[in-house]
Parts: sequence; structure tokens; C-alpha cells
Amino acid sequence: NAGKSTLISRVSAARPKIADYPFTTLEPHLGVVDAGDFRSFVIADIPGLIEGAHEGAGLGDRFLRHIERCRLLLHLVDGADVEHDPVEAVRAIENELGAYSTKLVAKPSMLVVTKADAIQDEARCERLRAWAQERGRECRTISAVSGQGVPALVQRIADWIERTPRDVGTARSG
Repeated sequence: NAGKSTLISRVSAARPKIADYPFTTLEPHLGVVDAGDFRSFVIADIPGLIEGAHEGAGLGDRFLRHIERCRLLLHLVDGADVEHDPVEAVRAIENELGAYSTKLVAKPSMLVVTKADAIQDEARCERLRAWAQERGRECRTISAVSGQGVPALVQRIADWIERTPRDVGTARSG
């Protein structure tokens, strides 16, 4: 329920099912993002991972192999969720990726705090940003509903793609 489907519907013509409950996405959705200046990229909305996905729990394991070809992973974390620690949410995702494949957990990634328009405890998000900064990781904050931070995120992704060789982050290096 981190807003993956809302984001892809905001930045592309993809129209995945969007609902206010976890694990709405049951199959991957692809969308082409127009970043302007004749730049575009494909974005994928992959079903969310749950603990144990690498062992077959939930749907996540069925789609992990598809992200091996992705160049950059965005880890979306619900900034409005007051029940779960955002750092632990990222660690759980990365643990599942690493348990499935060391290549996946080593992929370039960016943290994205979602639902900026509904954040009630900014200190929780600040802890995630500080954690990311300590590890040299980029962390952005957006609201896919209001659009806050979304154009800057799209430009940052397009810039990263433009400046990064194609073999970085892909399973087929060389």
C-alpha cells in the first residue's frame, strides 16, 4: 500500500488497479514515462513483496525474476504509515531481494517516501532520510496524488538513466 500503482498511473498512461488496501497489484504493469526533451523510460509496477517472498510466500517471488533486467529500483515506502518503521520496511524489501538473488540486492536503487500529503509524523520520515544518507543512498519524498515531488523524481530518474551505462544494474553485463 505504498502507492506504486498510483505513481505509475500519474507518470504514464498505464492504468493499474488502485485501491486503499495492501497488495492490490496482482500482476506487473508497465508504463512509458515522458520525461520531456525527447527523453523517456519504461517504469514497472511490480506486486509488493512480503516476508518470505523468496521462498514462495505471496506473489512477489513470481515477479522477482522480471526485475533482474531493471536498471534502477525504486523502493517506495508509505510515509503516512504510522504502524511500521520505514527503515525496517526497506530492510525487509532488501532482505527478500538478497535472499532471492545477490544481483537484485546489489542493483542501483533509490528510496521514495510516498504520500507526502498525508504524513503525520515527519520525524519517522526524517529517520529514513538520515539512514539513507548514512549509507550514501538517495531518498526522495513525493505525493503521487497531489503531484508533489513527482516531476523532480521523473527528471532525476531520466538523468540517472541518461548518465548511467546500460550494463549497470542489468543482469546482462558485459
